[in-house]
Amino acid sequence: MKFSVQSLYSWYRNLLRNPKYRWWVIIGTLVYLVSPFDIAPDFIPIVGELDDVLLLTLLVSEVSGLVVESWKNRQSDANQSSSEQNQDNTTSTNTIDVDAVSIK
Repeated sequence: MKFSVQSLYSWYRNLLRNPKYRWWVIIGTLVYLVSPFDIAPDFIPIVGELDDVLLLTLLVSEVSGLVVESWKNRQSDANQSSSEQNQDNTTSTNTIDVDAVSIK
């Protein structure tokens, strides 16, 4: 079995996208960030903070992506429900746009 950063990233991302494990992964990541036990200890000047910064960046980007996706879904659901209500309340005819071409 090969280990790669891409496979680790995909595994972490898939866990975050699974609603069953999402909160556990977020809490576990935050505990890891404040924990004194790291892969690279924080007392090492640059490398110590590098793993924390990378993990925090990954967490923020994925969670913000999930929030934006959820917000867009709610907006589209609200637009669909309002258009359905407008169709039920009014008796307007549907218009079809057609590009006219003259034939000689």
